[in-house]
Amino acid sequence: MKLLDVKDPAKFEEFAAKGYQLPKYDREAVKKATAETPTWIHFGAGNIFRAYQASILEDALNAGKYDKGVIVAEGYDFEIIDRAYRPYDNLSLSVVMYSTGDIEKKVIGCMTESLKADASFPEDWERLKEIFRNPSLQMVSFSITEKGYGFTPDDLRRGLDAKLMMGKITALLYERYLAGEAPITLSSMDNCSHNGDAVKNAVFAYTDAWVASSVTPPEFMEYIKRGTKVSYPWSMIDKITPRPDAKVRELLEADGFEDTGVIETAKHSFTAPFVNAEEVGYLVIEDDFKNGRPPLELGGAIFTDRETVDKVERMKVGTCLNPLHTAMGTFGCMMGFTLVSAEMKDEDINAFVRKIGYDEGMPVVVNPGIIDPMVFIGECLNKRFPNPFMPDAPQRLVMDNSQKIPVRFGGTIKEYLKRGEDLNKLTYIPLVFAGYARYLKGIDDWGQPFTPTSDPLLAELQAIVAPLEVKEGEQDFSVLEKLFRRADIFGADLVEEGLYEKVVGMTKELYAGPGAIRKTLHKYVAMQ
Repeated sequence: MKLLDVKDPAKFEEFAAKGYQLPKYDREAVKKATAETPTWIHFGAGNIFRAYQASILEDALNAGKYDKGVIVAEGYDFEIIDRAYRPYDNLSLSVVMYSTGDIEKKVIGCMTESLKADASFPEDWERLKEIFRNPSLQMVSFSITEKGYGFTPDDLRRGLDAKLMMGKITALLYERYLAGEAPITLSSMDNCSHNGDAVKNAVFAYTDAWVASSVTPPEFMEYIKRGTKVSYPWSMIDKITPRPDAKVRELLEADGFEDTGVIETAKHSFTAPFVNAEEVGYLVIEDDFKNGRPPLELGGAIFTDRETVDKVERMKVGTCLNPLHTAMGTFGCMMGFTLVSAEMKDEDINAFVRKIGYDEGMPVVVNPGIIDPMVFIGECLNKRFPNPFMPDAPQRLVMDNSQKIPVRFGGTIKEYLKRGEDLNKLTYIPLVFAGYARYLKGIDDWGQPFTPTSDPLLAELQAIVAPLEVKEGEQDFSVLEKLFRRADIFGADLVEEGLYEKVVGMTKELYAGPGAIRKTLHKYVAMQ
């Protein structure tokens, strides 16, 4: 069986017999309708889009209540289009890995065109202009990573020949402006806070530069900025989509499915004709669309107001998911783990993250109303983290740790202070802070060196703990005052807020020779 075999009705029974879900709609009719009157184009052809946003639209189409697909464009790694999309007529296989060991195999047919978003591919670039000129277009969405929204003075000066992604988007918006100023919505679906503002800030920067240099008329700025024609909603997305997994590949090959070759591009993107993802996912979008929108709620997306999107983001980042990730990443690296699922089998780590979430986070959690925080954290602890089919690693969780800790714990710290409560009532969040001070040393619980994951402040912070040794006995821990005063790292100056002595005491315990990390962790999780 191959992906292209789904176009042959004679092959349907073979796919169905092996549990593959096939499109229930007339794909050729959807392709034709989308080509003539496109409603949605997505920039970012990576695994997350195929595994999640495209799967949501697939469900909407299978419900029989919509008739348009999505056009996919890639502005960075064009090889993905050549190797993972076009050879398969833009079909893809989504494999959802459940914590029970079951898998869901669903052919995704809603991606009707794939384009290279760059003027160096003239045919594709002209097609993109045509799409943006079409008044039927409702939504332009993105999964290009946070870095994709950047801009530089040099690129701003290039005018309509801009090379960076947001410059290209602004040039395409100018085509739409010239064609009649039809409304449009630019929706970031990247995993970064207030992501719509990242799109808006970049598009505004290009527009301002172009109007100032007379590349475009002042009226183009009005079209972009006035707020009645172009919108930039916020969203919150939560879905882990790792690289194509060897275990999934083996399961598919056992079915007789042949399109399982893993593709590594020259830019080191890893993809395949199939994508694998965890079972749980959330896509919450601010419902601010100027020209209508695809009915993604039919596939499970949630549309709401901006304030609620922000609350969902804060619930996830500040309590129910990200702080637990930081704890597992920090201690997992020091305790020799390479899989999050394996960490969850460790009684001490399992108890540790539960206490951070339930005992210290939940009392001050932001409840968005549309998602129950207790349900969300329960899914994390009982389905997502323990899933043995998800090859997520603690080493990934601590990447850029210094930038993440203040976001993930700062809100909780501030909320306790706002309520006038003594921070010393906390135990497990301070233990995360102490653990980070021990992690910076780059020595595991057996006294062996390990390489901390990349972080922009790593060298600076390691220099602070450099005088400390992993050993029993007395040593001067006063050097830690410089670290724990860093509100930019911990979300508060721990000295001023009275938490310093407690965190330093825990740090001393963690530094007390080989085995001290396990001993200290067990001591605190065993406390009532």
